[in-house]
This record gives sequence, structure tokens and C-alpha cells, in this order.
Amino acid sequence: MKKNKTILAIFIVMLFSAMLSLQSFADDLPTHTEIKEALKSIVGETNGGFGLNMWATVVDRDGVVKAVVFSGNDRGDQWPGSRIISAQKANTANAFSLPGLALSTANLFSVTQPLGSLFGLQHSNPVNTEVAYRGPSENIGMLNDPMVGYKIGGVNVFGGGLALYDNSGKILGAVGVSGDSSCADHNIAWKLRHELKLDYVPKGVSPTQDDNIIYDITGYTSVSGWGHSECSPEAAEIAKKLPKTHPVRTRKKK
Repeated sequence: MKKNKTILAIFIVMLFSAMLSLQSFADDLPTHTEIKEALKSIVGETNGGFGLNMWATVVDRDGVVKAVVFSGNDRGDQWPGSRIISAQKANTANAFSLPGLALSTANLFSVTQPLGSLFGLQHSNPVNTEVAYRGPSENIGMLNDPMVGYKIGGVNVFGGGLALYDNSGKILGAVGVSGDSSCADHNIAWKLRHELKLDYVPKGVSPTQDDNIIYDITGYTSVSGWGHSECSPEAAEIAKKLPKTHPVRTRKKK
């Protein structure tokens, strides 16, 4: 009897500790409502794509999905396949960004092509299909989306995924956006991160020392090594202006 009580006490302590850890991540990251409202507003802007509805997924630093939202009125108003892609992008930006260096999914485009220095990266960390396709469809994009609380995995190497940094410079996880051209996805993700005030980016590989998309591919070669193919002149022009229209924020000095 005494042994059973001891085991129960240990279990309760472990459960309480796990709940505190999860709550800590949840408190640092934006809520489902905050993400959805911001996404709906940004989708209504000119972003250089087709003007389609979008999916957005947020993961914490451990890669656990914390929120999945869509901008339309129903889950079918966006490309259904983009839900999992948005989660992949969030996982990728989180997995390959650090407290001192942010890499967007767009930055990984050219280096993962054949002969690129990171060729094959896109095949690492595969999507957990049991998480991706679990649960009832009516919960998709809701507070209780079936992916929430699980690690989705996956690596995606085109625009739309950005790491999230708070005002102390702490990396909290990442956001992934999908549902339009990959270039528009990047622009929307950038604006979304800015609206959520989680863009205290330390430094990156772009000319503006952040994780903005780089359009410098000539033929099959990126000048910087971190370039992305251009989807449209309009999307490229919007991206070029992002450091001025939606500048990354300055971190607090220690």
C-alpha cells in the first residue's frame, strides 16, 4: 500500500512538472485567436501571390505544435494540403535556427538543391504521418486541431517558415505559413511574425542581416548561396521592402 502511494506521488509530481513546462511554452507563444485574427487581416493585403486563404502553424522550441489556424471561413477554403506544409515550415524554421542565427525556410532553398552544401536536408527529420493525419476532420484548424500537442516533424525548403524571438532575444519556436505561392507565403509569414511582435531576430544571412528571403539566383546558382527562386516581380518587390515596411525589432540590451 505504501509503495503504491509513493508511486502515485511520484506520478503526480511528474505530471505537474510536465504541465508547468507546457504552460510555460503556451504563455510565451501567441494564442490561437491572436494568430487567426492577425492572419485574416494580413491575407487581405497585397502579398504578391494569388490572394488565397492561408494556413498558419506555430510550434514551440521542442517542435511541438501549439496552434493551427486558417484564414477562411471553413477548412476547405484553403488548399487542404497546405495545412501540413505550414506545420513542416514551422518545424524547419525552428529546427535550423539558433538563439544567435535565424534561418528562414526560404534561406534553405538553394543550399538543398543538387550539388548544394545541404543537399538532402529536406529528406531528414521526416513528417510524423500518424500526427499529420490523426483525429476527426471537423477539428482541423480549431483550438483542438489533432496536431496540437504533438511533434509533426518534416523539413520544407521554400518560403513561409520563420523562427520566433521574443524581446529578450529568446527563441520560442517558429511559425509556418502556406496556401499561396512560396514567395507570397514568405511575405505573409514575415508580416504575421511582425504583427505578433515576435521578430526580435538576432542576425541572419540576408544582406539586411536578418532572415528575409534572398532573390539572387542566376541560372541555377545563388550568388549568396542562400537564394530562393523568384515567383513574381511583385512578390520580390514586396519582400525587398519588408525590412523597411515591417522591420525586425531591436532586442533589449543585457
